[in-house]
Amino acid sequence: MSTLAWTADLALDQPRMDATHREFVDLLAALARTLDDAPAAAGAALQALTEHTVEHFAQEERWMVALGYAAENCHAFQHASVLNVLREVQRLHAAEADLDLVRRLATELAQWFPAHAQMMDAALAQTMAERGYDPETGELAVPAAADAAPITGCGGASCS
Repeated sequence: MSTLAWTADLALDQPRMDATHREFVDLLAALARTLDDAPAAAGAALQALTEHTVEHFAQEERWMVALGYAAENCHAFQHASVLNVLREVQRLHAAEADLDLVRRLATELAQWFPAHAQMMDAALAQTMAERGYDPETGELAVPAAADAAPITGCGGASCS
């Protein structure tokens, strides 16, 4: 099974985001290894990936709220879709021990994540940098103008 490995291409120069992304990549790789080497432990590896992803996405969404993203933004919608799939695969694996479904999930996530990180997360990281947002403290050096429209797209210059 092909897996995703952390490379410099995935780094976004936002240390907290990069650390979280690296953990996601490591947990996804661990799930793939488990499927190949210890299939009986696939449920636990899938649970660890799901738990991480729930917090990973919640963290990014807290940042988006602080930066003025609308509740209905495409980045958060993509997170919700991925979490729905993760939870459904977890449910089906628990009910049916369907390793092929978990294997397909791991393959699809390995293909999805680089594009998501390099587009949507890169736009979020850029917005954080432009606005002087500190993810550790929640402080924002450049608040949005009072009349600024909420960000509804991914947050990059090419989306609203």
